Amino acid sequence: MKRTQSVECHSRSPESEIQTSRWQPIGPIVSLLLLAPFISEVLYGAVRISTIFILIPEVLTWGCGALLIRECVRRWRTPWQSMLIMGLALGIAEEWLIQQTSISPLVVPGQHAYGRVGGVNWVYFLWALGFESVWVVLIPVQLTELLFPAQREQLWLHRRGFVIVSTAFALGACIAWYGWTQRARVKIFHMLPYSPPPFYILIGVGAIVLLILGAHSLPSGQPRRIRADLHAAPRPWVVGLVLGAMGFVWAIFFLLGWGTGFLPTVPVGIALAGGLGWAILAFCLVWRWISSFDWGDTHRFALVLGGVVAWMLGGFVVFKVAGALRSDWIGKGVLNAVAAIWLFSLWPLGGRRT
Repeated sequence: MKRTQSVECHSRSPESEIQTSRWQPIGPIVSLLLLAPFISEVLYGAVRISTIFILIPEVLTWGCGALLIRECVRRWRTPWQSMLIMGLALGIAEEWLIQQTSISPLVVPGQHAYGRVGGVNWVYFLWALGFESVWVVLIPVQLTELLFPAQREQLWLHRRGFVIVSTAFALGACIAWYGWTQRARVKIFHMLPYSPPPFYILIGVGAIVLLILGAHSLPSGQPRRIRADLHAAPRPWVVGLVLGAMGFVWAIFFLLGWGTGFLPTVPVGIALAGGLGWAILAFCLVWRWISSFDWGDTHRFALVLGGVVAWMLGGFVVFKVAGALRSDWIGKGVLNAVAAIWLFSLWPLGGRRT
């Protein structure tokens, strides 16, 4: 009887292993689909309790977009800079082609046109590129891979899954385009319909293609060799504090780009130069720290924690200046508190070093 059972178990094992291998990536896939819009939109306050219904198309655009970018980079075996470049391409797709918020007149109190030159909202566009490449792509992907370390280097989507997610992203893009450009702008904010010049669309498509080709062309990452002459990374709390402070500044930079009257006397050129310089400084710091011989999961988690907490705090400043319903204040406070408690409870994740 025991021998029969063992034979049956042995005969079933290959099938069960195949089923396990097929379903194993479901955890990180679902996590990234939810974390990308939740971190970038809900915790910040762009998606509020009063407008939580728009989270569904956000999952299709931000979630699927982040997942597709992560899968492309893992297939190409390119470094993290490739994921950043792909995040910039996603930002252009969203801001230039889908919702067109960087080229259409902004929906703002008082109808300010701060930073709008040549039909482009340059300050807002700069802010959006940083927001979408970092808080939509880099941080959610990093957190998901920390939550599922055994599958960090694996592909989560096979060919069929890649096609399904791509289709879902296209569907979400259509919903987002229609919901914002044809409904919200016209019906809610009473703005005139906007049709971007075809030349602008071609510029956006061309920029996306060039960024994707650039991301693909980066050399494959090579394992770091521990050498005595290489520099050491700062302590994890320093990484989290410094990058968190820089992320907080970027979070409230939205107020200037949105044109609500926040620091209205700052010349546009100075705002653009300052924002671009701030982004380059953050990029250089991260690049130097990641190249350290002792950079590990503790530092990665500190980077995620600092970025998310800074993003949440910056959202409160935006609420204060731009205004929000009382229910939205309460909802954001509760969700931010729960998210912070959960993230701090995960700190032992950083104990694993690669």
